Amino acid sequence: MKGLLLSVGSLAVALSLTVGLSSALAANHAANAGVKVSLGSSGLGRVLVDGRGRTLYLFEKDKHGKSACIGKCAAFWPPLIASGKPLATAGAKTSLLGTTRRADGRLQVTYNHHPLYTFVKDTRKGQTSGEELDVFGGEWYAVSAAGARV
Repeated sequence: MKGLLLSVGSLAVALSLTVGLSSALAANHAANAGVKVSLGSSGLGRVLVDGRGRTLYLFEKDKHGKSACIGKCAAFWPPLIASGKPLATAGAKTSLLGTTRRADGRLQVTYNHHPLYTFVKDTRKGQTSGEELDVFGGEWYAVSAAGARV
């Protein structure tokens, strides 16, 4: 009987952990599925920003809507990842939003066929520390509402 009680208790703990983990994964999936792209203010004028207000950049080395930023590049320029269709809000154009499949299988948000990235040194809304940097084999530019470099 004692062993049965221990097994039932262990089962309850395992179920509790599973439900908690499933809830956390579902919340993370939902957050990524509804990635938002909008226009925000910066020293460069109005530029595309992510849902947290961070400037979004294009990489001139990217060709045909495919990302050329992998490995160490992606550590400094994190790709904007979504698990579903991204949402255009506050001045961004739905017709210009899309996704592209990265080499690692994840979906990266695109705007006017440019894969989008943030920059690790932009820690606050409106920062554009990555503007016109020439690193990882190409130049980086903030993106306008039209989907071109600012």
